Amino acid sequence: MWHYGGWGGLWMGLWMALFWGAVILLIVWGVRRTTTETRFHPGAKDVLEERYARGEIDADELRERIATLNVL
Repeated sequence: MWHYGGWGGLWMGLWMALFWGAVILLIVWGVRRTTTETRFHPGAKDVLEERYARGEIDADELRERIATLNVL
C-alpha cells in the first residue's frame, strides 16, 4: 500500500474547499445577475412632463422650465 503522509489530505482538503467555494460564488453571481432589475431614474425633463400630465403645471410653465433646463 502507498503511504502519502499527512500533507496529501491537507492539500486535497484545500483544493476541495477552493473548488466548492468557486462553485458557490458562480451560482450566487448567476442568480444575482439574472434577478437584478434595471432601475429607471427619471431626469428633470421626465419629472416635468409627468407633472404636466398630472395637471400640476400648465403648458407655459412646462415650456419655460424646459427652456431653463436647456440653458443649463
